[in-house]
Amino acid sequence: MKLVVGLGNPGKYERTRHNIGFLIIDRVAKEKAVVVKRKLCDALVGEWSNGERILLAKPQTYMNRSGESVRELLQEFRVSAKDLIIVYDDLDLPFGRIRIRPEGSAGGHRGVLSVMESLEGAPFYRVRVGIGRPPEGKEAADYVLEPFSPEEARELDEVISRASEAVICLLQDGVQRAMERFNRTS
Repeated sequence: MKLVVGLGNPGKYERTRHNIGFLIIDRVAKEKAVVVKRKLCDALVGEWSNGERILLAKPQTYMNRSGESVRELLQEFRVSAKDLIIVYDDLDLPFGRIRIRPEGSAGGHRGVLSVMESLEGAPFYRVRVGIGRPPEGKEAADYVLEPFSPEEARELDEVISRASEAVICLLQDGVQRAMERFNRTS
């Protein structure tokens, strides 16, 4: 079984930069005809099978406490961190760029830090999706909670589509193939 978790915030933050993880989970769900609305372990979940069970999840704990829900889901389904994929926004990548990694640091992302702390440092796969740096004078915390700019909004569907493809490629073809395909062309 694989657990794919999009990081984000529930409610009024739906169309903000920090919620790109949720938007990508929604797109993967749509592609696979999965409904992600069952409440379990402080998350909305849905699943399908491609030869193995795939669980999609959107923690409802808010970003900074995402690890609590992820840990509970891993325990509930008896899945190890090696079968976990976290999908999230990244300030350090230009808007729309995708980076897949088999492990790494939190890079200042509090949601990822929460997951790392909850898993006591166990490595997990990451699908990072660039949202770009805030303009000079704007705090990062404010920037990530703002809606996408009009220019970004025009490109957002394509970015979410490519990131969804990256997640599906990672699940079907493995990390090496997914990195080769998406890390250099995104």
